[in-house]
Amino acid sequence: MKALVALILLVQLPIHKAVPAAPPAPLGCDDPESVAAADFAVNYINGHSHHGYKFAWNRIEDIRVVPQGPNNDIIFLELDLLETTCPILSPTPLENCTVRSFAEHAVEGDCDVKLQKVDGILSVLASKCHSHADSSEDIRKVCPDCPLLARMNDTEVLETVSAALNDYNSKTTDSYLRLLEIGRAKIQYHPGHVVVTEFAVGATNCSAQEAKANVGACQLLPEDQSNFGFCTAVMVKAPSQDLQVDCQLYGHQVPAPDIPLLSWPGVTYAHPGQDTSAGLAPSAVGVTNHNLGLFHNNPVASESSSSEILRSKLSAKSVAKRAVAEAAQHDKVPRPVGFVPPPPPCPGRIRYFDI
Repeated sequence: MKALVALILLVQLPIHKAVPAAPPAPLGCDDPESVAAADFAVNYINGHSHHGYKFAWNRIEDIRVVPQGPNNDIIFLELDLLETTCPILSPTPLENCTVRSFAEHAVEGDCDVKLQKVDGILSVLASKCHSHADSSEDIRKVCPDCPLLARMNDTEVLETVSAALNDYNSKTTDSYLRLLEIGRAKIQYHPGHVVVTEFAVGATNCSAQEAKANVGACQLLPEDQSNFGFCTAVMVKAPSQDLQVDCQLYGHQVPAPDIPLLSWPGVTYAHPGQDTSAGLAPSAVGVTNHNLGLFHNNPVASESSSSEILRSKLSAKSVAKRAVAEAAQHDKVPRPVGFVPPPPPCPGRIRYFDI
């Protein structure tokens, strides 16, 4: 009898089912974790770029987190970048670099980055970037008289760089400098005819005096002594003539372990049959800015191909579209007077200016 009563009571007990844990709220583009991922990504991008200038991120366009297990997430980032005034060779930390103003003919970059975060530690699995200068029409609307970026292989640009480097080498008592690459150039015609250039240089194993005897024997310093720098030159051609040159050498720097000198940013070595007299990589001939053009896949990382980035990007966009549609439907619900809807999680705020 007691057993029967116990069985009846057991049957009447409420059955409690385990409730699955709610998934974490999606990251917003301005959340601290998103900002940290963007900071890490842009430092990686600058560290593996080979030409031009450092970039700063201007806005997080989108972020998507895919959990892989406990304390293990894959993060897909879509970033808008802006060019700074710091050459890629400069040891100046990115946070101390000035973003080039819109009127200076700004250059924008777009990057898709795939990261992994394990136990709070980030690493980049894949990245794909490109950059382009803003349109001339947009610059003219804001600053009609501002000079625009000139082609790097323009005759006047090459003439100015050559004259500036010759002028500097003729006056210095230090190492003879060789041109590495032209960074950017502008030509102004009114009220005066002025050519402004910026270019990267490297110290050679010759003094400026020794180079006068046999400049062809002067080679860039070896890896353990390398010394790179950057020059600006202004040539006034009319109504008067003048040339001003300023060069700064950065001193020997030790590249990161995973970036050998032969592929270190800004250092381009000659290949058979390649004309490097203008300091231009073949991809830079006839263009106004160096394309960021970074493409990286980690060979030891799983699913790190660019196609995976593309698939995730398309998936994220479809999710975003559904979110917008749901939000629009949600907005039809009556709200109290004075209600201010929260901002959308993405894209994030613009840190500098829209381009």
